[in-house]
Amino acid sequence: MNSKNITWHTGKIHKEIRQQKNGHKSAVLWFTGLSGSGKSTLAAEIEEKLFNKNIHTYRLDGDNVRFGLNRDLGFSKDDRAENIRRIGEVSKLFVDAGLITLTSFISPYKTDREIVRNLLEENEFIEIHVKCDIDECEKRDPKGLYKKARNGEIKGFTGIDAPYEEPESPEIIVETDKMTLDECAKKIIQFLQDKKYFD
Repeated sequence: MNSKNITWHTGKIHKEIRQQKNGHKSAVLWFTGLSGSGKSTLAAEIEEKLFNKNIHTYRLDGDNVRFGLNRDLGFSKDDRAENIRRIGEVSKLFVDAGLITLTSFISPYKTDREIVRNLLEENEFIEIHVKCDIDECEKRDPKGLYKKARNGEIKGFTGIDAPYEEPESPEIIVETDKMTLDECAKKIIQFLQDKKYFD
């Protein structure tokens, strides 16, 4: 932190009061996986299902955030780390606001994901490994990025010439090359109900 002449100002309304008013706990659902694994599709599906249950949500998508907040960042390892750091801080604010926040980012490095986990309190970071075989991701290639990476048009592409470090012990694993979208969504929502994030 560069600024030294700052002081944290505490308001009168805190996270627990917001959670009580909303009628549910707040947390971050952190969807991580290869490009094309289905992170964004799954996050959008779950957001709709939670919204229909009167759960207060907000969704942060990797590409969408790069149109605004993170438009100054590229895809180097340092820029990826800064991308995730900023999203972690934004997610923390949304958790404080009492929301269930759904974030879909490749977030290929374990250390970056762990930094976000450590920003939050226990049980507020739910890591969801959206697992899908890279061959299947490449077959889907919804944005045409694998083709560009194979042709050398994109450098440092996760899974091709940059690593993806799989989560070692995520809270949830969904295998989108073996499960339907509905099966994946139900598994995640069941986890949230079992852990009493909402009824």
